[in-house]
Amino acid sequence: MHFLKNELAWIRAPKQSIITENAVEIITEPNTDLWQRTYYGFQNDNAPILQMKTDEKYFSFTVKTAFQSKCRFDQCGIAMYLDSENWLKASVEFENAQYQRLGSVVTNHGYSDWATVDISADIKEMWYRFSRRESDYCLECSADGVTFKQMRICHMWEGADEITFGIYACSPEQSSFKAVFTDMEITECKWQAHN
Repeated sequence: MHFLKNELAWIRAPKQSIITENAVEIITEPNTDLWQRTYYGFQNDNAPILQMKTDEKYFSFTVKTAFQSKCRFDQCGIAMYLDSENWLKASVEFENAQYQRLGSVVTNHGYSDWATVDISADIKEMWYRFSRRESDYCLECSADGVTFKQMRICHMWEGADEITFGIYACSPEQSSFKAVFTDMEITECKWQAHN
């Protein structure tokens, strides 16, 4: 399987984006987000996502993100969006001038969770690796694109057959920023079987 730009399709295309052979640039729009119900009932399902389809059961997708986020919850990263109630994402979410939240959200059957770790607000680049083993998934991150650390392993109840996956960026509050995605690659599954 190859990552081909001509196979990508938007879910809610942003007003401003540039797709070249080597990069994708998204300018986020205010009040865009992905979240479903958990904790306080809030729902928002309007973030732009650029994805491709596959029925391949074992693979890894890697991407580098560079971002100029500046407002609370500004975020960009990877996503697997099946429908409004079944998806996952991994990103750095801006919080304030001191720290950001590196984390992931998994949404199964309409309920989201959020797992995070605080990192410095000075970090403006992050690599992600999304790996599939049938209906189970692994999300990893890396500061240098070489050494990856596990963020989470999860099961997607609706993720056993054809899936759609790719990149996203959004600004849940009154903000806008530029997110740049490069070094997108699909490889054999880097998430090894558990022995």
